[in-house]
Amino acid sequence: MSLRKSHELHQRRFSRNLGVGLTLAAFIVIIFGLTIVKVSGTSLGLPTEEAQN
Repeated sequence: MSLRKSHELHQRRFSRNLGVGLTLAAFIVIIFGLTIVKVSGTSLGLPTEEAQN
């Protein structure tokens, strides 16, 4: 519990920092997901005719 009331500027800055942090986290998750897919080498497309026979 703070002794002084937070200034409006601090509240706006916290909101902006939270938005930037969430955006950065989403970007990291996307990059990590793409890396996992690329390293695993699995094809997410339609199966080829050779795989069906």
